[in-house]
Amino acid sequence: MKAFFDTSVLVAAFRGDHVHHDRSLRVFAASTTKDAACGMHTLAELFAVLTALPVKPPISPEHAMLFVDEIRARLTPISLDAQDYYQTLRAAADRGLSGGRIYDALLLRCARKCNAQTIYTWNLRHFEAIAPDLATRMRMP
Repeated sequence: MKAFFDTSVLVAAFRGDHVHHDRSLRVFAASTTKDAACGMHTLAELFAVLTALPVKPPISPEHAMLFVDEIRARLTPISLDAQDYYQTLRAAADRGLSGGRIYDALLLRCARKCNAQTIYTWNLRHFEAIAPDLATRMRMP
């Protein structure tokens, strides 16, 4: 797989008023299911973020699903199995990672699983700290 998308990039791609919208949308729009992926969990994260944004008018669940459908049309969702989850949790505990960083670790596990050559994120520092061995593959759009 050529590219893997973090949730931060996809939220920015769908929010026209986001500071990183243009750059995020450009890399997303150039992607296809043949060469780009995201974590299956990213679909849930995107739905949760978009429907909770304090914007007027609020983004409805139906509208958020249009974004989810667009992602599924352009990116291959990567799922983790029970062993992937456990190994990621075990590695995080062994390294002393805590809190919400586990979600980034799970997404990075998805990037590994699809052998992504480029990992797009706006949380570059967090991702590099979690998976320094993948740092050369991580990019901001």
